[in-house]
Amino acid sequence: MSQQASPRGTFLKIADVLKAQIQSDPDMAELPSAAELMKDHGVSRGVALRVFGVLQSEGVAERVPGGRWRVIRQGEASDRRPLAERITDVITQDKLKVGDPFPSASALTARFDVSRPTVSKALDKLEAAGLLSEGRQGKPRTVLALPSREERS
Repeated sequence: MSQQASPRGTFLKIADVLKAQIQSDPDMAELPSAAELMKDHGVSRGVALRVFGVLQSEGVAERVPGGRWRVIRQGEASDRRPLAERITDVITQDKLKVGDPFPSASALTARFDVSRPTVSKALDKLEAAGLLSEGRQGKPRTVLALPSREERS
């Protein structure tokens, strides 16, 4: 797209081009970077970022760490709730009771496919909320309280 083209709606046109690429290439998992969009379409960074905003609002893409964007396919289930909320669900999913040992940070890292520091921060929030005991080396965390319906929503 040339610089002389009308800037009005340019980001929508580029978003349509990307959606067509996504539909035609089932292996496409990541969107081009903002720099690539700027180069390929001759637009400013602001226009490129608006393209990502359109795709996100339409549920076609989501931001991933590192400033990149991931393609979301139809029917692809993805839980977008904060990690602390998803970890709270472990108590009910694993049918844990008060006093039961809670899964280790390593097990949660593998279960949720996130980094260990991310899991640690989420566990700290659950400790502060009074759901889990403090975890120490050699001493596993235990369930102190069961989550109520309000805490999970």
